[in-house]
Amino acid sequence: MSIETKILEGCVNDERGAQEQLYRHFAPTMLGICLRYTKSYDEASDVMQEGFIKVFGNIKRFRQEGSFEGWIKRIMVNTALNHYHKAQKLNSHRNIDEVRETDIIEDDAPVTKTRFSQKEMLDAIQKLPQGYSSVFNLYVFEKYKHKDIAEILNISVNTSKSQLSKARIYLKKLLAQIEKERK
Repeated sequence: MSIETKILEGCVNDERGAQEQLYRHFAPTMLGICLRYTKSYDEASDVMQEGFIKVFGNIKRFRQEGSFEGWIKRIMVNTALNHYHKAQKLNSHRNIDEVRETDIIEDDAPVTKTRFSQKEMLDAIQKLPQGYSSVFNLYVFEKYKHKDIAEILNISVNTSKSQLSKARIYLKKLLAQIEKERK
């Protein structure tokens, strides 16, 4: 029996030591996922904690038919999206479609080939308006199709495509600003 199987079995049996091992092993990766969907480290930590509560509460349902890490990632993404939807309800006056034209870069000139650090990229993604961020993350990182994104976020396929396009333009602008500040 592998160590991963023992840890998984221990978690199914509600053994705290096994749960701690699982948490320590997966937390860094899951925090990275949550950071992409939130605006701060604290918010991402809260989402991740909520996600792990769901993982431990539902671990008996894992059928071992696919990747355990993939199963956890799906829970984290869904938890982050639920967090987003709750925030949307609380802040219903903030509609992403109301972003003014002046908030979007007008020049679609490509950013030069300067390499950006992971932190710079994450910071830029976190600065995206929430609607852009959700579509961008689901499409780019989670490899969802626009049809699926539309269903998940309760938007039209065209809105998903538009949000992705606007997110990319917005990111180019943010990265160009980072590059300008370096000089």
